[in-house]
Amino acid sequence: MQRYYELFIGSFTGYWNYLKSEILYPSWHNYFYWLIGLSLAVWLLEIAIPWRKGQSVFRRDFWLDGFYMFFNFFLFSLVGYNALSNIGVQAFNDFLSLFSITNIVALNVATWPKWSQLLTMFVIADFIQWNVHRLLHKVPALWEFHKVHHSVKEMGFAAHLRFHWMETIIYKSIQYIPLAMIGFGIDDFFLIHIFAVAIGHLNHSNLYITYGPLKYLFNNPAMHIWHHAKHLPDGSYGVNYGLSLSIWDYLFGTVYLPSSGRDIELGFPKDENFPKRFFTQITYPFIKKNL
Repeated sequence: MQRYYELFIGSFTGYWNYLKSEILYPSWHNYFYWLIGLSLAVWLLEIAIPWRKGQSVFRRDFWLDGFYMFFNFFLFSLVGYNALSNIGVQAFNDFLSLFSITNIVALNVATWPKWSQLLTMFVIADFIQWNVHRLLHKVPALWEFHKVHHSVKEMGFAAHLRFHWMETIIYKSIQYIPLAMIGFGIDDFFLIHIFAVAIGHLNHSNLYITYGPLKYLFNNPAMHIWHHAKHLPDGSYGVNYGLSLSIWDYLFGTVYLPSSGRDIELGFPKDENFPKRFFTQITYPFIKKNL
């Protein structure tokens, strides 16, 4: 237990030192400033060539979503997620050691070219995320957390990162073992993260982008806005679940593009009763009576 305690305490100081380094020492591998740079770039595009021209530059809940962006990417790890994640990984490895298992690598791609390692991880991770996203809509208890993301009433780049912190735990927990079974030989997946953030920002932006024939491969704003539609097809839990890639929706029949979604109403049934502030939104799933 002493080792776990030291790991727990060290995780806080370690992440704090990492965050200070991110802010004080900009570099090409600096996640903090890449997030700011991408956000500003997409926001400027929204201002220059908006899809919904009547939407305010500082749209509804602009600042709330901005806070969610920094909370979910940085502050959440600082207040405990990084420590719990490190302990969870260590506990899992200790459990494996009881059976003299040092790793669970089933497919070792360490000798592959770096580009193929990155591409493989990107595709596999996105497919796992697509399935998790479906669960967030279909499982009632998980949907209560996912409602935070769907409480967005006007789309803009920062709506991408308005989500309940429990989603991070759900996604990462389900992804961990499948990705751990693939022996990636590189530690730096920075490009994957930045690419996924860029696509996510664009998907939620006030921009009209379809990517032409590549729309069957990559998710896009014209497709993703239907995922946020308040009124879905009868009997459907959700549509267009793709995060970075749209191909899964086309392959598994969950794509829905009836028309231009520029002016559709966003949200979910009875969302007028959903909390409007950060603290009440993140506590909502825990206090809702029927959860």
